[in-house]
Amino acid sequence: MGYALGAMFGDREGVVVEVHPFDLHGVVYTDVTVSYQDGTIEQARLGPEAIPEGLKPGERVVAARAANLILSLRRP
Repeated sequence: MGYALGAMFGDREGVVVEVHPFDLHGVVYTDVTVSYQDGTIEQARLGPEAIPEGLKPGERVVAARAANLILSLRRP
């Protein structure tokens, strides 16, 4: 049984709910919570290269996803 590629890979628009940056051995990572229009919520821990600078709660974002995980966020 296979999976539809659209379910495994793609972009999804949402709104940032929480942003928690933290320093790990001199690199600032960020724990981000994103809410989608269908009511689902997803969390990710992303490196500085994977999020827009100055990201704040309430911002609209596009989440690049693969295998049901957020790989990066960008502003639309």
